[in-house]
Amino acid sequence: MSNQLRFRSGHVHLHKLRVDSGTVIEAGDLVFLDSDDVKPASDFTWDTDLATTQASFAASFLGVAHQQSDDGDTEDVSVDLSSCGIYEFDVDAATCEVGDIFGPDELASSLMDQQLEAVASAGLGIARAAEYKAASASTLRVNFASAFHTGSANTNAAIG
Repeated sequence: MSNQLRFRSGHVHLHKLRVDSGTVIEAGDLVFLDSDDVKPASDFTWDTDLATTQASFAASFLGVAHQQSDDGDTEDVSVDLSSCGIYEFDVDAATCEVGDIFGPDELASSLMDQQLEAVASAGLGIARAAEYKAASASTLRVNFASAFHTGSANTNAAIG
């Protein structure tokens, strides 16, 4: 079910953000701020190991892309920075409690654009489970925590 936006409920705070012409973004991608433009998680620079990379990504995590941007496009894209929206995302198979913390999953030393995995601490996370799953699940409803929304639970979301 990748490469599609699966917004389920809640409020969104869409922000228009710049995209470089060589950046490809799909609706539903986890995106971060790279200096002055938005990029998908898979473009994030790998640093030492998964935990270190997840922590760095959380510090620059914007939200969920609501528009695509093809190679060569330079039009701004809409990104949801709200912590109030509920999205359904692919997850590394797991049982979940409401409030469990998730970060971007990885594949071959690269973060995945549309898949999450449970993480050990809040500093690595960008999302919390919004539902309970008694059996191992491959999709999960989550709330995201943008580092750029002061109402967010992201530990990097404070001003000052």
